[in-house]
Amino acid sequence: SGSLWKTAAICHGLAKGAAPPKCSTAAGAAEGAAAGATAGGAGAGAGSTEEEFVSRSRYLPESYDELLGDAVRSARAAMRDGLRMLDVEFPPLGSNSSEYNAKGDDFIESNLVLALSFAGRLNEATGQTVRVVVPDFVELDRLEDEKRNTLETLRGRVSLGSLSEGGGLQANLQEAVFGKRGLASFWAGEGFKLGEGGVAGAKVEEDIIICINASAIELPDIRRYHEQYGQDKVFMLFNLQLETLRADLGLIGFPPRSLHNEFFTRFRSIFFLRNRQYSKSVNVPPFLINYSGALFREYPGPWQVMLRQDDGSLVCVAEDDIRFTLGEAKYELMEAMGLRTEEKGSTMEFLRRGYKQGTWWEEAAGSEVEASTEWRS
Repeated sequence: SGSLWKTAAICHGLAKGAAPPKCSTAAGAAEGAAAGATAGGAGAGAGSTEEEFVSRSRYLPESYDELLGDAVRSARAAMRDGLRMLDVEFPPLGSNSSEYNAKGDDFIESNLVLALSFAGRLNEATGQTVRVVVPDFVELDRLEDEKRNTLETLRGRVSLGSLSEGGGLQANLQEAVFGKRGLASFWAGEGFKLGEGGVAGAKVEEDIIICINASAIELPDIRRYHEQYGQDKVFMLFNLQLETLRADLGLIGFPPRSLHNEFFTRFRSIFFLRNRQYSKSVNVPPFLINYSGALFREYPGPWQVMLRQDDGSLVCVAEDDIRFTLGEAKYELMEAMGLRTEEKGSTMEFLRRGYKQGTWWEEAAGSEVEASTEWRS
């Protein structure tokens, strides 16, 4: 029962705004943020000027508009520092969502709306043109029809493209059979229009490329697109769910794990918010304790483990310059909750944590197979 009293005491202290453990910069940041944040900005941790930045002790975005603003600010900071391969990740289906619905229709639609809004704001902030790239020609044709009004307002600043523009037999066949410039145009009596804009081998002139909604099978297409069009541009992954897609690499019918080691390790996570939910059984009432939090990063700040409070806000309990593994983030949350009751190195701790304590890509961190450490920085 002593551990439960400890849990209650810690949670009560965090809810009242006490300085959380292992967040040395966050404690000092709170005072600076209070002076520099705009009135009404919930949990804003960035200073009033672009040159100043303090990591967050608390984060509670009140809307997607605020969250996108934070992501754009991080992207600008990364671009000023000369970074070109960037990754933005947050839940597109709600801030409390911890499950990713594997490219369901709701996910795809919501992510597209957010990506277009993000692209427009990034254009306003930097003055650079942006190309939002969807997986294939079929999706591109659909969105060009459905989002015509939105694209019209963004004309000259934001455009749509597809990974199929990278070429290849599959892309050409797909466009000829399913695209509106192929058989659909032929049967409409307009003839084939495969030589018109938006087809494989198209010229990409935009300054920034943002890839969205790709599946694990389409990850090699992103690499091909980058090699063909993105070498001298800012190339960004937007809510691509790499934490989920990496798990499929190496399985039968999926791309090899070397794709992550050789290519996706080169992307720096500049805005990252991944919610996690856990529970732990105890031998006294209430017998099961649920707790949740998030792994958070806002460039140029450090990686942070955040504990969710009753009001929905996230409070920092640990931070590091190196990315936390999912297992490390979980146990930082447990320690903050007072739930790490097993003695270190004991059999009970081993049984609790298990033999396998990390994913294959986390265990490969720092090994020779990784082409870059950017993804962990």
